[in-house]
Amino acid sequence: MPMEKTFNAKEAEERLYAAWEEAGAFAAGANAKPGAETFSIMIPPPNVTGVLHMGHAFNNTLQDILTRWHRMRGHDVLWQPGQDHAGIATQMVVERELAKDKSNQTRREMGREKFLEKVWQWKAQSGGTIVNQLKRLGASCDWSRNAFTMSGAPGAPAGEEGNFHDAVIKVFVELYNQGAIYRGKRLVNWDPHFETAISDLEVEQVEEDGKLWRLRYPLEDGVSYDHPVAFDDEGRPLETEPRDYLVVATTRPETMLGDTGIAVHPDDARYTHLIGKHVVMPITGRRIPIVADDYADPEKGTGAVKITPAHDFNDWGVGQRTGLRVINVMNTRAGIALKDNADFAEGCPEDLVARAIERFDGCDRYEARDAIVTMAEDEGWLDGIDNERHMVPHGDRSKVAIEPFLTDQWFVDTRKVVGPALDAVRKGMAAQEAGEFDETAGYTRILPERDAKTYFHWLENIEPWCISRQLWWGHQIPVWYGPKWFAEPNSNVISHKFGEHEFFCASNEAEAIERASQYYERQIVVVSDEKAATLYLDQHGLAGAMPIWRDPDVLDTWFSSGLWPIGTLGWPENTEELQKYFPTDVLITGFDIIFFWVARMMMMQLAVVNQIPFHTVYVHALVRDEKGKKMSKSLGNVLDPIELIDEYGADAVRFTLTAMAAMGRDLKLSTARIAGYRNFGTKIWNATRFAEMNGVFEGYAPDGSIPQPKATVNRWIVGETARVREAVDEALTNFRFNDAANALYAFVWGKVCDWYVEFAKPLFDRQETAAETRATMAWVLDQSLTLLHPIMPFITEELWATTGSRDKMLVHADWPTYGAELIDPAADREMNWVIALIDEIRSARAQMHVPVGLRLDMLQLALDDAGKAAWDRNAALIQRLARIESLAAAEVAPKGAITIAVEGGTFAIPLEGVIDIAEEKARLAKTLEKLEKDLGGLRGRLNNPKFVASAPEEVVDETRERLEQGEDEAAKLKAALARLAEVG
Repeated sequence: MPMEKTFNAKEAEERLYAAWEEAGAFAAGANAKPGAETFSIMIPPPNVTGVLHMGHAFNNTLQDILTRWHRMRGHDVLWQPGQDHAGIATQMVVERELAKDKSNQTRREMGREKFLEKVWQWKAQSGGTIVNQLKRLGASCDWSRNAFTMSGAPGAPAGEEGNFHDAVIKVFVELYNQGAIYRGKRLVNWDPHFETAISDLEVEQVEEDGKLWRLRYPLEDGVSYDHPVAFDDEGRPLETEPRDYLVVATTRPETMLGDTGIAVHPDDARYTHLIGKHVVMPITGRRIPIVADDYADPEKGTGAVKITPAHDFNDWGVGQRTGLRVINVMNTRAGIALKDNADFAEGCPEDLVARAIERFDGCDRYEARDAIVTMAEDEGWLDGIDNERHMVPHGDRSKVAIEPFLTDQWFVDTRKVVGPALDAVRKGMAAQEAGEFDETAGYTRILPERDAKTYFHWLENIEPWCISRQLWWGHQIPVWYGPKWFAEPNSNVISHKFGEHEFFCASNEAEAIERASQYYERQIVVVSDEKAATLYLDQHGLAGAMPIWRDPDVLDTWFSSGLWPIGTLGWPENTEELQKYFPTDVLITGFDIIFFWVARMMMMQLAVVNQIPFHTVYVHALVRDEKGKKMSKSLGNVLDPIELIDEYGADAVRFTLTAMAAMGRDLKLSTARIAGYRNFGTKIWNATRFAEMNGVFEGYAPDGSIPQPKATVNRWIVGETARVREAVDEALTNFRFNDAANALYAFVWGKVCDWYVEFAKPLFDRQETAAETRATMAWVLDQSLTLLHPIMPFITEELWATTGSRDKMLVHADWPTYGAELIDPAADREMNWVIALIDEIRSARAQMHVPVGLRLDMLQLALDDAGKAAWDRNAALIQRLARIESLAAAEVAPKGAITIAVEGGTFAIPLEGVIDIAEEKARLAKTLEKLEKDLGGLRGRLNNPKFVASAPEEVVDETRERLEQGEDEAAKLKAALARLAEVG
C-alpha cells in the first residue's frame, strides 16, 4: 500500500503508543541481550496534582532519549516512573473541591479519616493527568511499575499497592534512633493560610510597594548622645545634635511587639559608645539591649536595626550570636497573640502590658501594623515614613505573605548525615576534572560542573532540615506522646505536666503501645490528642491506664521523595529490582532543586544504604520564551506543551527541545523553531516517499547486513552514515543532547534528503547502478530512522513499519555499532569536492542576485588531476544542481566574471550582461553601511559596563545574539562585494 502524502501525527501518535504498550516495549529489561549491562533512571516524580509544563517536557524528553538509546543498544533498561503525593498542593486542591460541594463541609468538620478518604478518591479520579500527558510526549517509562510516594499508607485503597510508606517510616525511626532526627523549636517559613511550615522552594518572592517606618526607641534612664547630622568630605561629623533615642527603620512595625534587641555595627562610630546600654520598647516598656553585630549595615537606613528573633530569619541569627531573648507574639494565623503570653509580659510594666493586650491582642497582623503606626504618631515616636518597593515572601500556593515563625518542629540534624554526600561529589568532580571518571567507582559527578558549586555551597552551609508539616495528607510522623512524669520534691508522689512529653518513636501503633507500656509499667490507651489525654486522666486518675497520642503532623514531601531511588525499587525488602538497578545511573533534573532534592537524595541514600543513588547528575537549564523571558501566566508567554503537540506533533516538540539543549544554557523557545523541526519531519517523510516511488522498498527485508556498493555516491553516503553514528554516540555518552540532534539534522536533511536523493536520481536510471542504489538508499534510510528514533520516536516508528518487512518494532531495533571502517576515503574526497563546488556556485549566484532558473556558462581556469577526474565522473550532476550550461577551458577570467575556488581548482562565471554590476555594488554597499551602523550601536551597548551590569540578563543575551547574527551577515555582504570587485 503506497505511503500517505503526509504524516498524520495526531492519529499516528495515539496508535503507535498503544502498540508499544500492548507489546510491553517499555517494560524493565525489554529487548535486553543476555548478560547485558543495566541502565536505570528515575523520573523526578511530578506532583500528583500536576499538569505537563515545558520544564517537564524538556526534562522527560532528555530522559526518554537516554532510555530509548540504551534500550536499543540491548541494555537491561528501567525508566522508573511515579508521582509525588505533594502534601500541601493536594490538600489544597481537595479542600477547594470540598468548598464547591453542596454540603459545604470543611476539612476539620469532616475529620482526618474521612478527609483522607476524599483525597484518595480525588487521586483515583484526577491524579493520573500528568501520566497521560507524558504518554502524549512519548515517554517510554515502565508504567507497570508506576510508583506513588504514599503507596502502602494506612487507608490507601486497593490499587495503591506498594511499600513506599514502609520505607519512609523505617528511615524516620532509624534516623531518630541514631540521633539524627530530633524535635526542637526553631524559626521556619510559616504559611498562615494553610497553618503549616513550608520549604524554601514553596516560597516565592513578590515585589510590592510598601512603606519604611522610622521609629524612635528612647534610651533608658534618659541617657543622651551626640548624633551626627552633617559630615565633611572624609566622613567626619561637622554638626551633631543631642538625642535621647535611637531611630530604627522597619517595614513590619507589627513585629516590634516581639523586639528583644537593637543591633548596630561594631565599627559604626555613631553608636559604639552605646553598645551594652539599653533602649525601651515604646509600646510595653520592655528593656532592650543594644548589641554589636555585623548584620547591621551602617550604609542602610539609620544603621540601627531592631531585632525580633522570633519573626525574622536574620534577626534569629543575630539573637543566637548575641544571646537575645526570643518572644513569639503571633498565632498560627499570623494574628497577634499576647494574652497569657508570659514571655511577652516578662519584665514589662503591668499597665503597659494590659494596654497592649487590649489594643492589639487578636488583631490580624496588618490591623496591628496600622494600629501601631497610629499609636507611634499619636505618642510622638514616629520619626517618619518613606515609600519603599521591596520583596515580600509569599506562599507559592496560598499567595499569602509568609511569616517566619518560631514553633516546635521535627528536624534532621543534617550535620550528622552531610559528610558522605559531600565526599561522594568531591571525589566525582575531581575524577571528572582529571578525565578519569569511573561510573562504577561509587562517587557522583554533576554536569555541567558549574552546578556542583550550588550543591557544595548549600551542603557546606547546611542548616537543620525541618521535616514536619502541619497537614493531614502525607506520611504521619511515627511518634506517639505521653505525659512527662515528675517526682514531687521530698515526696514519693509522681505527677504529670502537659506541654512536656515523653516520646515513643515506633514503626506502628502496636510497637508504640509496647514501648509506652514498658516505660509507664501500666496499660496504654491511645487517644486522639493531648486535649483528649488530659480529659482521660481527669476522668480516670493516674492509677489506671496511661493515654498516649500520635503526633498529628506529617512529613515534608522532600523527606519521602528523598528516598525515591530505593523506595521505588522495593526497599526495605531486598528485591530483585533493588539488586539489579540500584545504584541507578543518571538523574536528569532542573537546577532549581539541586539542594531541595538532589542533595537530599544523596544524603539519605548514603545514610540509609551507604550507597550513592546515581553516578551522574545532569542539570538542565530553564525553558524561556523566544525573547529569553521566564515563562509566566502573568506575562502571557507560557507555551503549553500539549497544545504544541496538538499543533506540531510530539516529534517536532521533542526535536526542538533536544536541539536547543546546550549544556548550561537556557532555551529560548519559539513556535517558529518548532514549526521548522516539523518541516524536518516532513523532509524525512518526503525522502522516504521518493524512495518508495523508485522501488527502494519492494521486497525489502533487512537482515542487518551493510551494503558493499561500488558507485562512488553510494560508497560516500555509507561513510557519512558511519560518521554520524559515531557523532551521535559520542554526544549522548557525554550528555551533549544538542550535538546529537544537530549532527542528525545536518546528516538527514543535508546529506541524505538533499544531496544523496539528488545524486541517486541518475543512478536509478542506469542498469549497472540501480539495484545497489536501491539497496544503499534503503539501508541509509533505515539507519536514519534508527538514529533518529530516540529523539523522534513516532514518525520514525511509522516509517519503519511502512518501508519493509520487519521482525520487530523500531523501538527494539538494534543500535548500530559500525564506524570509521565504512568510510571510503576516495569516495569521501570526491563527493565532498563535488558538494563544495556546487555550494560555491550556488552561494555566488545568490550573492550576485542571479535569477534562480538561469543557466550560466562556466570557465575552467585551473584544475588538478583529482579535480578533473571528479568533474568528469560527476559533470551531469554538477551542471544540473548548480544550473551550469557548459564548461570550457580558459587561461584567464574575462572582464565581468567572478571566480569560484575549490580544492585543486579555480573556475570563473561570466556575469557581464547577466546582472547590472554597478547597481548590485551600490545595493550591497548601502545594505552594509546600514548594518554596520546598527552593529556599532550594539557594540556600544555591550561595551558599556553599566548596561551589562544593570540590564536584565535576557536583554543582554538578546543584544549579544543580535550582534553575532549581524556580524555574520556583514561578513557575507563583504564577501559579496569582494566578488564584485573582481568583476570590475
